[in-house]
Amino acid sequence: MTSQRPPRPAARGLLAAALVLLALAGCADTQGIRPQARLTDAAALGLPAGQDLAPAPDWWRALGDAQLDSLVLQALEGNPNLRVAAARVAKARAGELAARAASLPQVGGAADLNRQSFSSHYIYPPPLGGTVQTLANLQLNGGWELDFFGKHAGALDAAIGQTRAAQAQADAARVLLAANVVRAYVQWAHVNELHQLAERTLAQRQQMTQLVQQRTQAGLDNQVSLRQNESSRADTRTSLAALAQQQQAARQALAALLGQPRLADAVAAPRLAQLKTLAVPAELHADWLARRADISAARWRVEAARGEVQVARAQFYPNINLAGFLGFQSLGFDNLLKGGSFQWGVGPALRLPIFEAGKLRAHLSASSAEVDAAIESYNAAVIDAVREAHDQAHAVQSLARQQAEQAQAQAAAEAAWDLARQRYQAGLGTYLQVLGAETAVLAQRRQQLDLAAQALGAQIGLTQAMGGGWQPSATVSAPGATTVSVAPH
Repeated sequence: MTSQRPPRPAARGLLAAALVLLALAGCADTQGIRPQARLTDAAALGLPAGQDLAPAPDWWRALGDAQLDSLVLQALEGNPNLRVAAARVAKARAGELAARAASLPQVGGAADLNRQSFSSHYIYPPPLGGTVQTLANLQLNGGWELDFFGKHAGALDAAIGQTRAAQAQADAARVLLAANVVRAYVQWAHVNELHQLAERTLAQRQQMTQLVQQRTQAGLDNQVSLRQNESSRADTRTSLAALAQQQQAARQALAALLGQPRLADAVAAPRLAQLKTLAVPAELHADWLARRADISAARWRVEAARGEVQVARAQFYPNINLAGFLGFQSLGFDNLLKGGSFQWGVGPALRLPIFEAGKLRAHLSASSAEVDAAIESYNAAVIDAVREAHDQAHAVQSLARQQAEQAQAQAAAEAAWDLARQRYQAGLGTYLQVLGAETAVLAQRRQQLDLAAQALGAQIGLTQAMGGGWQPSATVSAPGATTVSVAPH
């Protein structure tokens, strides 16, 4: 029978220390500290299941304006805010790389050369004491913190969550920028056409004023009518001046979105009539929430916060490190690389916080509160997204009805104007009656322009609310099968 060799004293001491530390770790008090908030789900939002009409990544091309297509792409390439978002993504990726590296062995080198005077009255006896010597050291140091309790894994999860959130937020910024460029373009077209309509209205007001002056001089009208027409003409001039200022403001707003101080002269003023309508869904389903980059970013922030909780919880348990060194050390530089100067050492090290006066619990409580805050921020983002989408969908439907009613009113006004012209040409009416009928037509045309701009704005808003063409990838989309889901804590 062979006998088993008993453990060495050093090994027995290390084993005993490990058992004591693990026993103390079992007493770590994390009771009652955990996140309380819950992620909302699609059922709680009242959204039916089904597939919505997903906007294309380049949805603005459906408007049929090549100049607008060019401006949107120019903005996506040159807007400074997008470069800021890209820098934040790069920073988050660097943090993720650092978190990955923390779980791997670390190796460093050291080279020291010191000239030192040794005391004659200290621990070094003669002949070393009382002399000046050269101390040389050349070695490699290594360490590896073993992640038995998930500290590094939690830090990596937190870093990944921050990276994915930053990427999704950058994508959301691109969606917002594209929508804002299209809005600014529509607004520019709107004020341009309002300005043209105001110019025609001013010419009509001037004609009416001249006719009223002639009738007043002939005794067929009075000063009241004349003054009313002069006031109306002055109001139109005021509107023209305001619209001219709005034209410049619209151009500058568009230039700023492109990342330029001013808009190039080659960019032609657009017209509302040349812009086609955008296809939008008749009913909203739950699937469009998964195509919102901002919601995905909020969901990844929840995962990042949960990773921080895992890190905070691991602080209650031992840190187990493997450390070692290998190199040369000598008294005198000429002896550094000799065989007798070689040294090495290797061994584990265990560290455990025993009494922290509540600091670790406070840290864990703070991290758990961050999870609650991230979850409630996510829930708020989802609720706001649902409200935004429903508001825009209702606006699209309401404006479509308003446009249909306005089209009938405009047709009636134009028919009355045409009849007034026919009566004037037949000698049965006055030209003043023709101009009066045109006033109603001009008012209807202004309302037509306003409703057309509002309808396009609502279509753009709904397209943006439904994700703006964002296509979630495997690395950016929120965890889980669907963005709006209740995940375990």
